[in-house]
Amino acid sequence: MLGTARPIQNSTGALSRLETQKIHLRSICLQYQLCLLLNSHFFYLLKHGMGLIILCAYVPKTEAGHCKWAEVLKDLEKIKTSKDIDVSLYTANTDEDEECQEPVMRCFFLETEVIIQECRIKNCSETQDVVNIWKNGNASLENKKLNSTTSAKCKECEEYEEKSFTEFIQSFEKVMQRDCKH
Repeated sequence: MLGTARPIQNSTGALSRLETQKIHLRSICLQYQLCLLLNSHFFYLLKHGMGLIILCAYVPKTEAGHCKWAEVLKDLEKIKTSKDIDVSLYTANTDEDEECQEPVMRCFFLETEVIIQECRIKNCSETQDVVNIWKNGNASLENKKLNSTTSAKCKECEEYEEKSFTEFIQSFEKVMQRDCKH
């Protein structure tokens, strides 16, 4: 029997991912059982000289059109109209070269730490959404090491112009959506 643990603090998107994983696990179990049944049947036929062997392998599939930033985009949508957040943030250009895409995303996620501090000071209702953005971004980027030659070609976060929270969110969304299309 499959079960899911319910996280205490998480976005609704993470909860739906758990449900999706549960469904995929059921699918994997059924496919594996079917594979065993087919193989045993065909082994029997082969042993008696009258069949072929079908070997099954399961490779987890990704959902067509699924973007790894989907949860971040959902949380950005939730916070974009916040009246509690009033900060100026270093905002990367949305038209940076493709080779600077990852450092640009790192800058956006780094600036979310400033938003988190602002939310904690003002006790915003969106604090958990901002924390989710930060966690999801860092989780997606933590395994990637930046290439030192790429980093040298790209701007540091502090070299970008400071913009309003609204402009920052618009640019952040645009960069995430562009990455989803690649």
